[in-house]
Amino acid sequence: MLWFGRNKEPQRFYLLPGMGGRALRKKQRLFLRWSIAIGLVVSGVVTCLLYFMSRGR
Repeated sequence: MLWFGRNKEPQRFYLLPGMGGRALRKKQRLFLRWSIAIGLVVSGVVTCLLYFMSRGR
């Protein structure tokens, strides 16, 4: 079993500021709010386009 003797050191990683804990939750909440706002704007634009295209003359 060769894989039991491998070195675990290359698998180590460190979190930078903003990558975990309270800062991560704050960042995710901000991303969620922006994505909801942009989704509402895009859906409104698509709705207006479909409405005006379907009105016909």
